[in-house]
Amino acid sequence: MRITRLTAYRIELPLVEGSYRWSGGKSVDTFDSTVIVIDTDEGLQGYGEVCPLGPFYLAAYGDGVRTGLSELGPHLIGCDPTAVGPLNDWMDRCLKGHPYVKSGIDMACWDLLGKACGRPVAELLGGKYVDSVPLYRAISQEDPDIMAAKVAGYRDEGYRRFQLKVGGDPDVDIERIRQVRAVLEPGDVLVADANTGWLRHQAMRVARGIADLDVYMEQPCLSYEECLSVREHTNLPFVMDECIDSIGPLLRGLADRAMDVVNLKISKFGGLTRIRQARDLCASQGIAMTLEDSWGGDIITAAIAHVAQSTPPEVLFTCTDFNSYVTRRNALGAPHRNQGRMGITDRPGLGVEPAWDELGDPVVEIVGD
Repeated sequence: MRITRLTAYRIELPLVEGSYRWSGGKSVDTFDSTVIVIDTDEGLQGYGEVCPLGPFYLAAYGDGVRTGLSELGPHLIGCDPTAVGPLNDWMDRCLKGHPYVKSGIDMACWDLLGKACGRPVAELLGGKYVDSVPLYRAISQEDPDIMAAKVAGYRDEGYRRFQLKVGGDPDVDIERIRQVRAVLEPGDVLVADANTGWLRHQAMRVARGIADLDVYMEQPCLSYEECLSVREHTNLPFVMDECIDSIGPLLRGLADRAMDVVNLKISKFGGLTRIRQARDLCASQGIAMTLEDSWGGDIITAAIAHVAQSTPPEVLFTCTDFNSYVTRRNALGAPHRNQGRMGITDRPGLGVEPAWDELGDPVVEIVGD
C-alpha cells in the first residue's frame, strides 16, 4: 500500500457553553481544527485530526498544522502508511520537531492499518480491555458558585470525574475547589488543574488551603522544576501535564517520582505511535494516565477512545469526549458518552467517516505524480 494523496480541511468547532476559560485569562470560543485525509493506491482512505487549544497553550496552532502539512506532505507520497514505525522515523527526518503536525498523519495511518487488517485500532494498540471507559468533564474557570453548579449538573448527567480550571487568585481558587468538592460524593474524582498558572508560593498556599480535601493537584506551575518543588511539599496526589511532552521528560518524571498521574496528549507526542510507547512505559511503572489530546472533534474523540480502551483499566485514570463540548460534527460514527462513559464500535480502523458536507473545500492538497 502506498500514499497517493494527502488532503487537509479546516473546520471551526464552536463550543456548546460559548467559551472555555483557564489560567492567565486565556480563553477560546471556537476551536480551529484540521481534518487530514490520506488516500492510497489500494483505494482505502485514512482519517486524522489535529486541534490545538489556541496558540497560547502549547507550542502549536491551527495554521501551523496546515503549514507543516504543506512542508511535510510531499515527502510522504509513495510511503507505506501501514508501516507506522518507519513512517514516523521518516517524518522526523524530513521535519525536525513539530510533533503536532505529524499527529494527524500518524492517526490517519493507524486508521488505514486497521482498515487494511479489518480490525479496530484498539485491537492493534494492544487489545480492548473493557467495553467502555470513564470520562472526565473539564469545568471552565468562573466564579466558585457557578463552577459548583456546573459540576452538579454534569454529575446528574453521569460524570464522576471533574477537572476544575483554577490557576488564578489563590484565595478564589481555594473557594472554587471547596465549593465544588462539597457538591460531590465519596468516590467522585476532583482534579484542580492550574494549567501552569501559579507561582510556587501561590501553589503552596492553595495546597495548604485544601490539604483536608480529597482532591488532586495538576500542573500548578510553568516549569518541571517548580512543579517538582510543589510536589515535594504536599501530600495531595499530583498530576503532571504540560511539561511532559515527550518520552525524555516522561522518563525524568518517572525517575524523580514527580507525579502520581500523567496526562498524555496525542498531538503533544506526535500521534498514536508515540502515545502508545508512552502509555506502555507508564503502565509498566504503575503510573495512572489521563489519555486525551489538546482538543478536537469526532475524529480525535474516536482516537482517544481506541487508546483508552486498549489501556489496562487499573492505570487508566480517565479520558475525555471532546465532541460533546462542541456544536459541530466533523465525522460520523464517533463514540459518544453514555452516563459518563464512552465506548467504541467494532468497525475497522477508527470507525469514523468525515462529515464531508461540513468540511468544505480542502486547504492543503498534495498529490503524487
